[in-house]
Amino acid sequence: MRIIFIGSGDIGLPTLRMLLSSNDHHVLACVTQPDKPVGRHQELQASAIKQLALQHHVPIFQPARIRDRAVLEQLQYLRPDVIVVIAYGQILPGDVLRIPAVACLNLHASLLPRHRGAAPIHAAIEAGDPTTGITVMYMSEGLDTGDILLEKSLRIGRRETTGILHDRLAALAPDALGAALALLKQGRAPRLPQVAAEATYAAKLTRENGEIRWTATREEIDRKIRAMTPWPSAYTFIPTADGPRKLKVFSSILHSRRLGEPGTVARADKHGILVAAAEGGLLLREVQIEGKKRMSARDFLLGNPVAAGTLLGIPAPAPNSPADAGQ
Repeated sequence: MRIIFIGSGDIGLPTLRMLLSSNDHHVLACVTQPDKPVGRHQELQASAIKQLALQHHVPIFQPARIRDRAVLEQLQYLRPDVIVVIAYGQILPGDVLRIPAVACLNLHASLLPRHRGAAPIHAAIEAGDPTTGITVMYMSEGLDTGDILLEKSLRIGRRETTGILHDRLAALAPDALGAALALLKQGRAPRLPQVAAEATYAAKLTRENGEIRWTATREEIDRKIRAMTPWPSAYTFIPTADGPRKLKVFSSILHSRRLGEPGTVARADKHGILVAAAEGGLLLREVQIEGKKRMSARDFLLGNPVAAGTLLGIPAPAPNSPADAGQ
């Protein structure tokens, strides 16, 4: 089949590699986001999708807005059978969805209609879902509302983070798309409407989504830590001589014994930092205080002793806040 690939995120790399190496499909072009400034010097960096496409001499389009008329005309000129979309970052207008002769397919990293939206992998872990997967759906103008062609599922590991699950889903996606394209070629591809009443939404994350609320249960906090790793990172605030500072948390172990007021440090030693939650607590094992590198809690404590009874989770007051005004 003649295919236009649209995507920007690394999760799409295995799928694009599969299409590029296939004897049954021809990638006409790749559409990806414009190069973005990164790092201290804000140097422009291409997406991994663009870099892979360049290696295979595939034409590349990087429109700031995919709905621009010039872009639409270029994609129409290519006359694709199928458009494949995965983690692109822009909503496709109806004019784009109507371009392919056979179908416009989206690969979504959840079992729809659960976790529609921008952050389905984070959402599945934080919700405590036992399974997730890749959904191949026919695209519509709604947010992940199109009919389902097929789904491939996998179990979420007990200690799995978003980073690990992301890579496993990325590896699953080529099989899902390959099966979907085979069904389309055979004329046997189903269209299964989503049950709208069962839909949940996974909104785009910000750094603030990572804040730990110690009044939650230990299981809820543990899921948040794993869901927010590696980005945007779960965090709390720890008091220091210079005032409260942000402390990122990357791994923890559940502790069943009741430890006291939520957010209170029960002990801090070579095993980690044991903190009370609403029910039981968590032993923080890997952390990063702002301005420093990520390290084991043991190494962190060597230069930053934390006394039992320390209360975590009190943020620094915002500038010009009532607390400042009273000084």
